[in-house]
Amino acid sequence: MTNTSVSEMMREFESRDGQMVIGGKSAVEIADEFGTPVYVTDEKRLRENYRNIHDAFSRHMDAKVHYACKANTNLAILRILEQEGSGIDAVSIGEVRTCLKAGFSPDRIMYTGVNVSDAELKEVSDLGVMINLDSVSEMERLAAIAPGYPVSFRITPGVGSGHGAKVITGTKGAKFGIPLDEVIGTYARAKDLGFDIKGIHAHIGSGGQSVEPFMDMMEVLVDLVNQISELGINLDFIDMGGGIGVPYRPQEEEMDVGELAVNLTDMVTEETDIKTLILEPGRYIVCDTTVLLTRVNDVKDAGTKRYVGCDAGFNTLIRPAMYDSYHYVAIANKFGKACTGKYDVVGPICESGDYLAHDRVLPDPEEGDIVAVYNAGAYGFSMSSNYNSRPLCREVLVNDGKAELIREAESVEEQWRHQIIPERLRR
Repeated sequence: MTNTSVSEMMREFESRDGQMVIGGKSAVEIADEFGTPVYVTDEKRLRENYRNIHDAFSRHMDAKVHYACKANTNLAILRILEQEGSGIDAVSIGEVRTCLKAGFSPDRIMYTGVNVSDAELKEVSDLGVMINLDSVSEMERLAAIAPGYPVSFRITPGVGSGHGAKVITGTKGAKFGIPLDEVIGTYARAKDLGFDIKGIHAHIGSGGQSVEPFMDMMEVLVDLVNQISELGINLDFIDMGGGIGVPYRPQEEEMDVGELAVNLTDMVTEETDIKTLILEPGRYIVCDTTVLLTRVNDVKDAGTKRYVGCDAGFNTLIRPAMYDSYHYVAIANKFGKACTGKYDVVGPICESGDYLAHDRVLPDPEEGDIVAVYNAGAYGFSMSSNYNSRPLCREVLVNDGKAELIREAESVEEQWRHQIIPERLRR
């Protein structure tokens, strides 16, 4: 028997004989084979998500998708996106080098750092990766390090959007970008310094679900492009950044990416001479490709609360604790069964704030059950930590019913590899 479990607003998963299926393979079988906690990514869904957003924009104008790799930098996931033709939005030299390792050529990577050191600017420019400058200071320093280098500029549009205050980046006074009243002067200075000026960039925040803030941002960028052209600088591209959200809750509607694409490309083509639009989705591409599987170790009734205690905590997935983010949870081996009670799903970390979900109705949980945490592909593994000296977990890729290990679990011993006890303390 095959059915689905949650609303069409959020990704649905197949159920076979009461067990959750991911990419054609039983979630319980994956957990048993690879152990828990484990991040499980569906390759087919990853490719589909990339194609959906690329096609939505490229049917209207030359559009390039630069995957915001901070969302997930696993080499196998990067390799899949390289095969699909993606570019990269990188925010550190580590991300640049990781993407080169995955097979991306330097011309497909754009580096957008913040508070960047001279050493990192030199390393990035030596690699031949385009730099999206974040400040006047960075521009002046790069002019001495790599004269005539190809650059664009990140501007602060005065528009913000996102799922929470900690991820809104584009408002006035933000730490990111060139303030609006300094943009034209900065481009004029860049021209005087001899830079090869290619484009303009803005980013308003992460996880936005409304089209309107993106339109407001683009109005600012279009106006600036036309003012910059009066300086004799003809830009090649507008980079609208990322931040396109996805539904995390069962009844939450997905952003209409088709509408977004039409509105933005119409504005660019009708009001400027810009030929290329770049966008930098991260969450949209990887979020719903991945499920975190975690095993139930304990079920506790504390009187005022009932707890499902799992082997994954905020060391494994920090978003609920850090952002108060919602992630849908289900019991993978009781998929589709009637829910009988309300529970908090919590982890093994020695903190009261260690939780994955609050007040969720679930079918009777038991020790040994496998809890599936949805939408874990974006900022899941990439933000995990060794807190409480817990090793980083495995990652698995599934495709057409086959599961492959794409990251080994870390050992406790590996956490010590860079630590040194001075000789005087050994005596």
